[in-house]
Amino acid sequence: MVVRHALATAVVAGLSALGAARAQAPDPGIAHADYSNPAIWLCRPDLKDDKCKVDLTTTVIPANGKTSIEAFTPAKDPKIDCFFVYPTVSLDPGYQSDFVPDHMEFDDIKLQFARFGAACRQFAPVYRQGTTTAIRASAGGPPVVGERPPPGLGRYADVLDAWNYYMSHDNKGRGVVLIGHSQGAALLERLIANEIEGKPVQKQLVSAIILGSTVLVPEGKDVGGTYKSVPLCRKETQTGCVISYMSFRDANPPPDDSLFGKSRNGLLAACVNPANLATGTGEPKSYFLTKSFLNDAGGNTQPDWLTPHQDIKTPFVRTPGLVSTTCVHKGEFTYLQMHVNADPKDPRTDDVGGEIVRASGPDLRWGLHLIDMDLSMGDLVRIVKKQGAAYVSKAGKPG
Repeated sequence: MVVRHALATAVVAGLSALGAARAQAPDPGIAHADYSNPAIWLCRPDLKDDKCKVDLTTTVIPANGKTSIEAFTPAKDPKIDCFFVYPTVSLDPGYQSDFVPDHMEFDDIKLQFARFGAACRQFAPVYRQGTTTAIRASAGGPPVVGERPPPGLGRYADVLDAWNYYMSHDNKGRGVVLIGHSQGAALLERLIANEIEGKPVQKQLVSAIILGSTVLVPEGKDVGGTYKSVPLCRKETQTGCVISYMSFRDANPPPDDSLFGKSRNGLLAACVNPANLATGTGEPKSYFLTKSFLNDAGGNTQPDWLTPHQDIKTPFVRTPGLVSTTCVHKGEFTYLQMHVNADPKDPRTDDVGGEIVRASGPDLRWGLHLIDMDLSMGDLVRIVKKQGAAYVSKAGKPG
């Protein structure tokens, strides 16, 4: 009887734990989620399982091929915050994701946001996004399961709910950097226009990093298109400004049907090069994934980093001087152009992957969308550190 009672107790406890775990994530059909729920945050300073606390160790490979290991050092007491909205990564089967993240969201946090922990406190909400499944279906992939969600459900509404919760419960008057890529960048672009620009909270905007989505400006000007009072960043100590670009390889410029960088209504797509904000030309401090690409969408185009082959154990590599970037305006397109400084005489790779690969070959409409942030990650972190220091110097530490 004792054994049966113990077994029954264990079963009940197990079922209760399973039910509690399932209850953690909100129903994907609800209008608004309660962002006091820690299950729908990927990164927060108070999370027990903070997805920003990951291994960011990097193998540095200079031109001579003599590798070294670069450790990551998080900020001990950052005085500003970063709020991140991730790009299209979900492989959920429908048109819109649910509130349960998996390795796709976790991997993106590691690639595109975790390193900002060297400069700021980190906040990254889960949101019901348009899925990678839906994008791939439109390009000939497997069909999407279910019906499209009604307008206004998820996506921007979730990001707005998360932002409002953060501002009400966590911000406490601190300066904040908004960071997003692709779908996440587009949602933040809208959030800035609707909820920040022209409102008291604008004074807390340290900067915005809007990559892989178009911020429009008049030709020759830094403000006056998408935003009326949020200019492009031109100095590393400038605050209240935006960094934005879409990247393409020099050998594969935007085709006529490119998804990014195109002028609209007489306005140009912004290009701000983090490697050199003032001139738009420089050698970026890039952090590349050692073995793969965002969304696993880059095919097998990445060659060995070194010849002869070396088995690199760290998740990231940094290759000083291997690539250069410059802002380019050609015809209807403005974009960040990447050039690989190949040298057949040195042991490093003479190429860098980054195009989305379909069954028919590289999809050049997307440019180097997969590595937009990888290209400039070190520069972006450096700039956010400097902007944060400048902001705190001017505004003072919040009470």
